[in-house]
Amino acid sequence: MPRHEHAQIDWDEQGRPHSRQYDDVYFARDEGLEETLHVFIEQNQLRQRFAALQPADCLVIGETGFGTGMNFFCAWQLFNELAHAEARLHFVSVEKYPLTRDDLARATQLWPELAAFTQPLLAQYVAIHPGFQQFSLDAGRVTLTLMVGDALEQLPQLDARIDAWFLDGFAPAKNPDMWTPALFAQLARLSHPGTTLGTFTTTGWVRRSLIEAGFSMKKVPGLGKKWEVMHGVFTGESSSAAAPWYARPATAPSAREALVVGAGLAGSATAASLAARGWQVSVLERHAGPAQEASGNPQGVLYLKLSAHGTALSQMILAGFGYTRRWLERLQRGQDWDGCGVLQLAFDEQENQRQAKLAEAFDASLLQRLDREQAQAQAGITLPAGGLFYPEGGWVHPPALCQAQLNHPRIRLLSHANVLELRKVDGQWQAWEGQRLLASAAQVVLCAAAEVQAFPACSTLALKRIRGQITRLPATAASRALRTVVCAEGYVAPPRDDEHTLGASFDFHSQDTTPTVAEHRGNLALLEQISADLAERLAARACDPQQLEGRAAFRCTSPDYLPIVGPLADSAAFNAAYAVLGKDARQVPAVACPWLEGLYVNSGHGSRGLITAPLSGELVAAWMTGEPLPVPRPVAEACHPNRFALRRLIRGQ
Repeated sequence: MPRHEHAQIDWDEQGRPHSRQYDDVYFARDEGLEETLHVFIEQNQLRQRFAALQPADCLVIGETGFGTGMNFFCAWQLFNELAHAEARLHFVSVEKYPLTRDDLARATQLWPELAAFTQPLLAQYVAIHPGFQQFSLDAGRVTLTLMVGDALEQLPQLDARIDAWFLDGFAPAKNPDMWTPALFAQLARLSHPGTTLGTFTTTGWVRRSLIEAGFSMKKVPGLGKKWEVMHGVFTGESSSAAAPWYARPATAPSAREALVVGAGLAGSATAASLAARGWQVSVLERHAGPAQEASGNPQGVLYLKLSAHGTALSQMILAGFGYTRRWLERLQRGQDWDGCGVLQLAFDEQENQRQAKLAEAFDASLLQRLDREQAQAQAGITLPAGGLFYPEGGWVHPPALCQAQLNHPRIRLLSHANVLELRKVDGQWQAWEGQRLLASAAQVVLCAAAEVQAFPACSTLALKRIRGQITRLPATAASRALRTVVCAEGYVAPPRDDEHTLGASFDFHSQDTTPTVAEHRGNLALLEQISADLAERLAARACDPQQLEGRAAFRCTSPDYLPIVGPLADSAAFNAAYAVLGKDARQVPAVACPWLEGLYVNSGHGSRGLITAPLSGELVAAWMTGEPLPVPRPVAEACHPNRFALRRLIRGQ
């Protein structure tokens, strides 16, 4: 993973930012907003295009160089003024050196007229780490996907269809890496005939390189001291930016109605993401209310088990962590969640070495290595070792998150609706419980954890259930000293409603959800390993395990620990269509994937559901609507349901 570095900024006497990294200004000294409107808004004809958007239309803007966000705020302001109330704006921007929150707040004070747009972003401007970071703004009507990192590393991973480009890196002489034929080739890959482009530079080699990439370029009068700027239109051949043949359905649905089966973290998030895009969503839940199974624990941990090697799982965790943290800012702190931090103890030498590698790979804003004394000061209790501290982590009350996501006028929750069968009739999926028709829609997302395997479309998905039990311990005057979540083999959280949550066990065999005395004892043993001091403060050794209260449920996980998110194919037809892969895995069969049209899945989140499920709701919605994917394309492919069928074919199984 590339190390994260924030922008290094100097401020002039008028309070305007200047980049130390590039020795250049972020915007024109006297006409910053006017230049943005002239170069990017006018050269992309955005006034006319915003006004012409129809309900359900989504215009996608791509930008090189997010900087202070000025271009984004101006585009959002104009979109808000001119576009239909049910149209959407998706703004995709890449930034190698994002501003810190304090610097962004200081910069945006220069534009008080944009406060209605700068303040909502500042309210969510947390957990900004390498890779894709998605923001949902204006009740989901506006999406910002910020790709943190080098443009030539991030853009090749983007799956999107861009309608207008803002080329706004620092000047070519100051930042030549942002103005290269390789980067322009990526712009072309992501464009379609008619994609427009605006840029402040008229440098000859930039103009020639853009023409070679497929853009028809024209110089136009500039503004102020800038005599000329450039406008462009993509006229080249569209090289598909879509995912591989096995990943994305060919067409997006016209009717915006969907059924979501399951009202846990995955189902609630999926419903929220679709509703934010104007869909009418019916959520079918077999219990009396949402979050009744694995999503129903009193406290879950925002736990980041990362790899220093930038695996697909680590990228998904990093992107999902940021998205969840931004969602939590809408909830009641202290009752629904608390960003108290998470301390992962270095409980043995192997874990200590793993943590040392992570500390080298990631910025201190994400994780910090603490010695034992520092860890104890952070946690407020005596500990057996130091460890890694995640300052932006904490605990969440999962039912509150589910309820908040379901609280949308376009979402209808149908309780006591146990979907036992899906039937396709006249282009509609019908959900049946025996002889009772529950609901129907053209699109269905299965979010019922391991229970999705009961549906033929998911029967071959590699999912397994793992029983977990938590123990609830009443807080004491002494235990309230615990200030952060502490993890080793288990975890213990600061109190919520005057109770600590302790857990959780792993049982691969039991199918019973009745809490057991044996697992209460096991959880108490985990507490002793975490902190004998805290165990004493909680009088845990004097506890009668038979009198303890707890809760057991099933985690649902996949063999590679990645969630299973995306469209579903007919498995028998898939195997027949792509049997050639068993002989030559390098083949790209010229056969359309046999999709089960309108059927999707969001499952397999394991113990990371708080981090991966909310973002996976966005991923499902992007698959369904054809919008830019919220994660790098290789990560989306790594989470795709078809991955298991592909592996079996390639291995000849």
